[in-house]
Amino acid sequence: MVVAAPASGSGKTTVATGLMAALRGRGLRVSPHKVGPDYIDPGYHTLASGRPGRNLDPWLVGEERIVPLFLHGSRGADLAVVEGVMGLFDGRGGTDFASTAHVARLLDAPVVLVVDAARQSRSVAALVHGFTTFDPRVRVGGVILNRVGSDRHEEMCRAALAGVAPVLGALRRDDAVETPSRHLGLVPAAERAGEAASAVARLGGLVAGSCDLDALVRLAASAPPLPGPAWTPPEPAGAPGTTGSGTTGSGTTGSGTTGPVAGRVTGSDAGRSPRSGPVVAVAGGAAFTFGYAEHVELLRAAGAEVAVFDPLRDEHLPEGTGALVIGGGFPEIHAAGLAANEALLREVAAFGGPIAAECAGLLYLCEELDGRRMCGRIRARARMTPRLTLGYREAVAGPSLLTRPGERYRGHEFHRTAVDPPGEPLFRWEGGAGGYGDALLTASYLHLHWAGVPEAAQRLVSSSRSPSVLR
Repeated sequence: MVVAAPASGSGKTTVATGLMAALRGRGLRVSPHKVGPDYIDPGYHTLASGRPGRNLDPWLVGEERIVPLFLHGSRGADLAVVEGVMGLFDGRGGTDFASTAHVARLLDAPVVLVVDAARQSRSVAALVHGFTTFDPRVRVGGVILNRVGSDRHEEMCRAALAGVAPVLGALRRDDAVETPSRHLGLVPAAERAGEAASAVARLGGLVAGSCDLDALVRLAASAPPLPGPAWTPPEPAGAPGTTGSGTTGSGTTGSGTTGPVAGRVTGSDAGRSPRSGPVVAVAGGAAFTFGYAEHVELLRAAGAEVAVFDPLRDEHLPEGTGALVIGGGFPEIHAAGLAANEALLREVAAFGGPIAAECAGLLYLCEELDGRRMCGRIRARARMTPRLTLGYREAVAGPSLLTRPGERYRGHEFHRTAVDPPGEPLFRWEGGAGGYGDALLTASYLHLHWAGVPEAAQRLVSSSRSPSVLR
C-alpha cells in the first residue's frame, strides 16, 4: 500500500514509519519504500522495518524500473509500505510524473490518504472527495486522520467521511513523537541513534493503538500480483554466467517474484558476501548518511569488495582501498569534526585512485568548507548560503571518471551550500551548470541513482587501483 497525503506536512512520515513498526511488531516482514529521491525518511523506515529503506523514483531510474526495483526490495516480505512524496498528485514541473500517484499506478497499489484534520471537521470530507475522484486510475482505499484534537472532533470527521472513504485510523496530536528538523528536513536517524530508535518505537505504538491494522493489512492484500522479474544488479560484460547486456540496460534479468508476497523469495544481493576484488571504500557515519542501497549491490555485482569508513572517526582509509565513494549528507553540520581528522584529510588528498563524490562528498573534497580545512582534492572553497537549491535536473556530461562527453544523466539537487567553481563545469543543464571531473574524479551536486545508470558502478570498479599501484 502507498501512504500519501494532500500536501507536505500532513504526517506521511509519521504514519508510514509508525505503520511499518506496528506491523513488524505483529510479526510481519515489512518491506519499506519511499517515492522520490529523499534519503532521510528511508533511514527511519529501516529502523522501523529492520530492512533497507529503498527509493522508487521514476525520474532517476526510469518508470520501467519501478516495478523491478520494488520486487527486488520486497523479496521475502509479507507486506510493503510505500511512503509518498509531497502531495499525492505533485510531480515534476507541474505534471504528475514521478509523483506518488504515478508510482501508485505503476505498482497498481491502493492508497491510504493521510489527512491533517487540525482546524477542520466536515470540510475534511470535501477534501477527501476531491482526492478520491481526481484521477480514477488511483484507488484511494481509505483515510487516516492526523492531529485529531478530541473524541468529539474525531466523531465529526468520521461522520462527514461516511460514504466518502473508509476511515482506517485517527491519530491524536502528540508532541512526543515529533522528529527534530533542520535546514534540509528531518535530522537523519543515523545522527540520533538511540533517540531515533525510541521515536520509531513510540510511533509504532501510536499507530498500533490508533489505526485498524487488520483493515490496513487487508487493503495491502488487495493489490494484484505484479508481472515481470525483479531487478538484479547487472554484472560487467565478460563476467562468468553473463552476456554483458546489462551494462546500460534495466538490469531486470533476474528471476523475481510475482508480487511482494508471492514466492517468499528470501535473501538479496545486499546481504551476500562479496567476492574478492578491488576494495571500494564508501564514506559513512553521521556526516555521510545519504546513499541508495542499490549502489553497494551494484558495486559488489561489478566485482568490488565494499568497505565503509567514517570520516569523522577513522584516521585511515580501509586497508587496500582502490577507489572511493563519498556520497551525500551533512558535512556542514560536522565540519569541525571533519576538519579535526587531519590524518584522514591528508590521506584522501594524497589518494591516487578514482573518486566518485556527490554533494556532501564534493564539499569534503574542496579546500575549505565555511573556512574550515577539508581535503583539497578540488581547488575550490565551499560555504553555506541562505538559498535552498532543489529540483530534478537533466544534465549533459563532459568527460570524467564516471561520465563520457555528451552522455545525459537525470539527477537531483538538494543543498544550501555553494562552491566557487574554477574551470569548466562537468555537467550542464537548463539554467545551470556545475561539477568537477577528470580521469579519476566525478564530483558534483547531482545525486544520481545508479540503478538507472549501472555503468557508473562498473566504470568505478574497472578504474580501481591496486594498493601496489597507489603506493
